[in-house]
Amino acid sequence: MDMPTVAIVGRPNVGKSTLFNRLVGKKLALVDDRPGVTRDRREGDVNFGGLVFRIIDTAGLEEADPGSLIGRMRAQTEAAILEADVVLFVIDARAGILPADQPFADMVRRAGCPVILIANKAEGGAGMAGAYESFSLGLGDPIPFSAEHGEGIGELHDALIENLPKLDDDEEYDDDPQNRSLKVAIVGRPNAGKSTLINRMLGEDRLLVGPEAGITRDSISLDWEWRGRRIKLHDTAGMRRKARIDDKLEKLAVSDGLRAVRFAEVVVVLLDATIPFEKQDLTIVDLIESEGRSLVIGLNKWDLVADQNGLLKKLREDCTRLLPQVRGVAVVPLSGLAGEGIDKLMQAVISAEETWSTRVSTSRINDWLSEALQRNPPPAVSGRRIKIRYATQVKSRPPHFALFGNQLDGLPKSYTRYLVNGLREAFTLPGTPIRLSLRTSKNPFDRENKG
Repeated sequence: MDMPTVAIVGRPNVGKSTLFNRLVGKKLALVDDRPGVTRDRREGDVNFGGLVFRIIDTAGLEEADPGSLIGRMRAQTEAAILEADVVLFVIDARAGILPADQPFADMVRRAGCPVILIANKAEGGAGMAGAYESFSLGLGDPIPFSAEHGEGIGELHDALIENLPKLDDDEEYDDDPQNRSLKVAIVGRPNAGKSTLINRMLGEDRLLVGPEAGITRDSISLDWEWRGRRIKLHDTAGMRRKARIDDKLEKLAVSDGLRAVRFAEVVVVLLDATIPFEKQDLTIVDLIESEGRSLVIGLNKWDLVADQNGLLKKLREDCTRLLPQVRGVAVVPLSGLAGEGIDKLMQAVISAEETWSTRVSTSRINDWLSEALQRNPPPAVSGRRIKIRYATQVKSRPPHFALFGNQLDGLPKSYTRYLVNGLREAFTLPGTPIRLSLRTSKNPFDRENKG
């Protein structure tokens, strides 16, 4: 998986760059008592007591005209927040909470990722009143800290352990996809044939199988190699509707399966081809899409189907109709028992992971956006037309795009669907979840924005 990203944000001159340098272990960022020294996002790799992550130092958050230098610096900081897995929100404990802190705290909270509140400059017990005052930001318990002297470093380490994405004990970060295991989870309703399929992949009866539903309880992790590519397969318990689960052990097994989905890179939803696309299958796909995982649909027990050509055409049409949020997802017929279709399934898995990891240049995105806006301009809100100024990709795995403009909060869902479908088609992103963030630029000099 990608190295996790941690962004340091806060007002100017609260000690962000000093904290950045301490975590990186080098004086990479310029540090000065004057505010506004940092302008661009600065990145560094951190190995912090066994925690490995990428850290981003950002410009101080200030209200400004979007077209000004400070406004553009703020846009860079907002992009870093969108990209981050964890945000370190830094305040100056000695200065206490200032009026500018609250709107930026609200902005970070809306980003939806974990936030760790750092009350910096609290060395020797100084600034504790400001640290207690920071509870008002609604970002949780502050960590009294001194980036200059290293006080509070243990508490920060503990907080990062809690909030950073977890890895398996035997997995390390590696930028070369050929040198690491691709994590693939096999999920589906009970008795869809998940364990039978994995046994056939491995070439041995590694997992218990049988006609009874619910044999698999734990999420089992298995190492495998396909055409020279290292794969870590996760077999999971069958997922039923919550209303049908009474047994505590089954609840734990399903919870373990959901965890496997969250940490997988590709999820294969295995359907029983004789009874496909039941409501629970659609619910499972919704879960995978909401977790942002790449997806392949496997039609198991295909050897039991009589009219294979006719049914495959129908099921692909059903998939387009029932699962518009992952339009174009690969649908692969196979038989785990007979060992048929496994190569095609794995080709689809590798392709899905590549699509999920796609990066598109900002220039290509904005060329597409210009054409999309000409074909179908945004509607007007209260007599004023919504203006979309530009777009960029802020993250991959899954592809995450951000739109910048005015009054984007009023953009109808139908128009955002139009844009997402356009992105999917223009940049060949079939079947993968696509995220779209709307970033409204407020001009403080515009009279209509003043209270």
